[in-house]
Amino acid sequence: MPPHQQKTKNDAMWIVFMTTFPPRECGLATFTADLIDSFDKLFSPQEETKVIAMETESSENAVTGVPVTDPKVIFRISENKKEDYVAAATYVNNLPQVKVVSIQHEFGIYGQNDGENVLVFLEEVKKPVAVTFHTVLPRPSEHILHIVQEIGKKAEHMIVMTQNSKLLLETVYAIPSEKIKVIAHGIHALPYTESPSIKKMLDAKKMPKLGELSGKKVISTFGLLNRGKGIEFAIDALPAIVKEFPETQYLILGATHPVVFRREGSVYLNQLRQKAEALGVLEHITFYDSYIETKDLLTFLQATDIYLSLSQNPDQAVSGTLTYALGAGRTVVSTPFMQAKEVITDEVGRLIEFNDSSTIADAVITLFKDQNDLKNKSKAAYFRTRGMVWPNIALSYMQEFISVSPELALKEKALPPLDFSHIKHMTDDFAMFQFAVFTEPSPESGYTLDDNARSLVCMVWATDELGKHESEVKLADTYLSFLETASLPGGFVNYYDVDRIENHAKNSTENLEDSNARALWAIAEVYASSIGDAIEVRAFNLFMHQFAHHTRVTSPRAAAFYIKAFSVWLSKGKATEDVKALLIGHMTYYADFLMSILHDNETSDWIWFESAMTYSNAILPEALFLAYTWTKYEHYLAAAKRTMDFLILHSFDNDMCVPIGQAGWFKRGGVKQPFDQQPEEVSALVLGLYTAFTVSKDEKYQTYMNSAFDWFLGKNIIGQVIYSHATGGCYDGLGNTYINLNQGAESTVSYLLARLIMEKSKKI
Repeated sequence: MPPHQQKTKNDAMWIVFMTTFPPRECGLATFTADLIDSFDKLFSPQEETKVIAMETESSENAVTGVPVTDPKVIFRISENKKEDYVAAATYVNNLPQVKVVSIQHEFGIYGQNDGENVLVFLEEVKKPVAVTFHTVLPRPSEHILHIVQEIGKKAEHMIVMTQNSKLLLETVYAIPSEKIKVIAHGIHALPYTESPSIKKMLDAKKMPKLGELSGKKVISTFGLLNRGKGIEFAIDALPAIVKEFPETQYLILGATHPVVFRREGSVYLNQLRQKAEALGVLEHITFYDSYIETKDLLTFLQATDIYLSLSQNPDQAVSGTLTYALGAGRTVVSTPFMQAKEVITDEVGRLIEFNDSSTIADAVITLFKDQNDLKNKSKAAYFRTRGMVWPNIALSYMQEFISVSPELALKEKALPPLDFSHIKHMTDDFAMFQFAVFTEPSPESGYTLDDNARSLVCMVWATDELGKHESEVKLADTYLSFLETASLPGGFVNYYDVDRIENHAKNSTENLEDSNARALWAIAEVYASSIGDAIEVRAFNLFMHQFAHHTRVTSPRAAAFYIKAFSVWLSKGKATEDVKALLIGHMTYYADFLMSILHDNETSDWIWFESAMTYSNAILPEALFLAYTWTKYEHYLAAAKRTMDFLILHSFDNDMCVPIGQAGWFKRGGVKQPFDQQPEEVSALVLGLYTAFTVSKDEKYQTYMNSAFDWFLGKNIIGQVIYSHATGGCYDGLGNTYINLNQGAESTVSYLLARLIMEKSKKI
């Protein structure tokens, strides 16, 4: 199909990237592919990404205005043909679905004369344009200065990756500050790992080029090889390093740069081998002479102890490989080029001199001698780069694109695929562990009824929405078994230690009303589901046992969970008239209790059940919505609406969810604390607003439900994704400038419950 006849799905809006693109082997192509992949995960199919691919004149694939096989690529430009740029601009001008063109700029890809052909495209294109500068030269020639200034006049936005680059555009190129946005280079959302486990995994694969890594101190450098990488200085430093640490292995990862290879073949690589042999360190070097796919590169970085970033160009604006190494949580030793001076502090690594092998040796030896310091630097590198994961970078780019094309804001984000990997990782054959350190379960934290009740609901909903898959049914069985274990004649107990013994001290000193009521709700969800007769019978028996022993509570949230439990049980439709009357009677008792405390606390400017908004707030109005569905008492519905509306007032800033923070909550007469925002609070909002919408049919509740869920996807006060695409887990909380990187049980299951509700909402 000719390009001008291509159709877009569902009237999607297009964001077109003008750039190099795989299979072309270069860092810019890899960058764009990663950025586009994140865009697609967050926004497709509502917004689609397309590519105008830059090709060298020698490329056999360079074509103009004819069909191409890659569905992403809508046009190809031969870099030195001005007519191609005019044709490409005309082409996108005639596509109404194209809303923004993002030009990824390097001086070497837009033809001769410093890539001046990009100006030909900018002169002709009528769509909004944002230009990302991957290089900003501090001492440009007059011609380069002219090109950049002309780009600045024609583009709506200019994006750079460091504050130094922004300062150069302002001071050297006289670009207005308000036109420039700093968006960091992206990194992949890897779980934090220490290198020994990855070395062992790679050894098990027996990769012939790699050799054995277990027990080695691994240094690495990655990138398409050329003399500017400074690898010869690392080899010069190796004898001193090996003398101190004979177990050192230096991985030189990557093939010769295609441009260099066309010019001189493998001359540089052979010179490096000869130098290593002459210095007697060849056996300590692995030349991994291949183009490395991103997945393998990330694994190699995780197997690294110290990463060497040795660019010999002090004007280099940004290094993707340096960024990836920090993002993998690895200590970096780097020369002081522009980006490195900005990001390599003593907290994450060391800066060394240009053209100086002795400072490389000193830095590496010092770090290897202090393993605790090395580990701390690696963890700090990982922690400091979480805001740079690709989904966050895609969000930042989209905000820029929306500012020049507001139509893009009208589309909803795509829902991430349902992924139960982390909930499985957090669960053994007894139950789900309570806490995690980063992504790893913390067995010493033990198990709780609260977490396993939530997890049981999650698995039941998963089977209802996705079908009865063996793994989810097995997890549901595990969680229900735990609830059966925790069920005692007088009620449930909440805490179990890692040895699977009840923690009497905690269970006897803490109020267990909330956990008991939450557990009964979970059991009711099993009974009302279609998960299978055997497990439903167990749920029936456990519900009857605990219902017979439950006592009337004083906790508002426990009352609300009991209302949810009875509502879910009745929804099965199998209760006799006597049982139905009994459950509605209990539901009415608890609803009246909530109405009573609302009456005691409500004033003209404080429409709430308590003197403070604390945690799981939305469950209180949600319970009254549910009570109304079974009793049809209008005063329940009226109270549900006005308290939910009051909660909305204090949980949203326009269309952004800003939930009650746990760092002080929101007390009557005080100021809402916005920080230490918890996934559990947002999840309760999503669930409560879903119920409010289904009961009242008021579409504003559905709108706020969507906005609340977007909190997990980065629409929050620090603009960072809280859900981890890498693990399927959810981070534990959001501070004023940071994310709590642990992915514990409550957070992960809270996210999944909200995600499953979003799945349910597709049907209404």
